[in-house]
Amino acid sequence: MKPYELVVVVDGKATTAKRKASVEKVEKLITTLKGKVTETLDWGVKELAYPMKKLTSGAYFIMQVELLPEAAKTINERLRLEEDILRYLLMTKESKLVRIRNHPKELEDTNEQKS
Repeated sequence: MKPYELVVVVDGKATTAKRKASVEKVEKLITTLKGKVTETLDWGVKELAYPMKKLTSGAYFIMQVELLPEAAKTINERLRLEEDILRYLLMTKESKLVRIRNHPKELEDTNEQKS
């Protein structure tokens, strides 16, 4: 299984119970596809940059999940059909940190070592 991060945006004006039900629906979808939700963070209600489905605010939830690659495709297809979800984004998580070469701080350190 590969680690993924799933960001889900639901209606910000919905009740807390309805938001929780939407998140539980997503979690249930993940578990039925033999995945595992390791963490769910509620980032709260935020103003949207532009209206989506005539709504101006959204409640953001960030989920750390583990899925099979085939299940990721299925989740994308199913979340697209959910009416309660305004937007979602499923991203793979890198297991190692990527080091940026030629970062200004790195250049300063190499110049100091040469002196």
